[in-house]
Amino acid sequence: MLTPSFMNKQAIFRLCRCCTRFGLLALLVLNACSDSADKNQPQPVMHALPGEVYLTPDSPKKAYVKTSRLTLTRPPLLEPLAGKIAYNDSVTSRISSPVTGRVLTNPLSLGSQVQSGTVLLELHSPEVADAQADYAKAQAQLTLADRAFRRQHELYQGNVVSRKDLEQAEDGLSEARSEVQRAQNRLKNLQLTSGQNNSRFALRSPINGVVVERNVNPGQEVGPGLDKPLFVVSDIQRLTVVMDVFEVNLAKIKPGQQLKISVPAYPGEAFPATVEYVGQVLNETTRSVQVRCALPNPDGRLLPGMYATIDVESPPDAQAIVVPLTAVFTEDDSDYVFVAVDENHYRQRPVKMGLRLKERAVVTEGLQAGEQLVTEGALVLRAEEDVNDANP
Repeated sequence: MLTPSFMNKQAIFRLCRCCTRFGLLALLVLNACSDSADKNQPQPVMHALPGEVYLTPDSPKKAYVKTSRLTLTRPPLLEPLAGKIAYNDSVTSRISSPVTGRVLTNPLSLGSQVQSGTVLLELHSPEVADAQADYAKAQAQLTLADRAFRRQHELYQGNVVSRKDLEQAEDGLSEARSEVQRAQNRLKNLQLTSGQNNSRFALRSPINGVVVERNVNPGQEVGPGLDKPLFVVSDIQRLTVVMDVFEVNLAKIKPGQQLKISVPAYPGEAFPATVEYVGQVLNETTRSVQVRCALPNPDGRLLPGMYATIDVESPPDAQAIVVPLTAVFTEDDSDYVFVAVDENHYRQRPVKMGLRLKERAVVTEGLQAGEQLVTEGALVLRAEEDVNDANP
């Protein structure tokens, strides 16, 4: 039989177990409420000042914002100029035949490397035959005149002829010598030797270079009156860029100035050039002056006839901030950019622009080297600024 004392102990034990269960349950409920309260607690909001934008670290708009650190570079002086690559006249020869004749041999092919004196083609020419015959005739007359003079001189010594007869013989000798000299000069002008007598004429290159044009075929009749030269020989490792500079920009172009040339065939590459000659005559129709620039072409990639874009840069010691136009937006006739204060903080700043090109511009006031400029996404930040202003 259970005693009252034992029954009291059992009741107290059951009561303690119930209290323990209710305590654990209460603790779990309190913890759940605490977690829910922490999750529902609002995140701190950064209040942006006018002209400033804050983006949250997980904002999808950050994907559209790109920044770049500003550095000092050589600014351009002018808008890029249009030009054309041409032969360098100082190392180019347009060769025509000085005589009329028919082509005998196969003319030298395009692309052939030639030296000064290389034969380009040979002609059979009646003019050459006439020149050679004139020289032979003059030589024969000189021989006769020399003999006549010697004979008259001997007779004069023997008092057989008068002084007048001797002088006439001497004049005949002088005329014969002059005729030989004239005929010989004609042969030299045709690059013929005095002993040659075959009516053949060799057309030779006067310079070293490459045959870049050929306008003659085997068997063709040629002469000095043709519209086009038979050959064009040029050193294509030395080219010329020709461009027109407007009158208002003429003071910024000087002989010896360094330029950069780009062509569509090689995008992203720049080739150095030097101003050689600034024209002395203004085209009154276009109000421009022609400028010629020396263009080295050691690897032969550039070709005469190519169109070129010429960038005129400032002197090497000139430094400025140059920014892409994607970083600039305009409001109320003023230009603005955004500068990144930190990873999520951006500040709008007014700037003053100098030369504005197609894709970039020179900033004269408002930015410093070393600052982090928003190069893309400025309009996204500007729209976010409007949202912040509408929801303070």
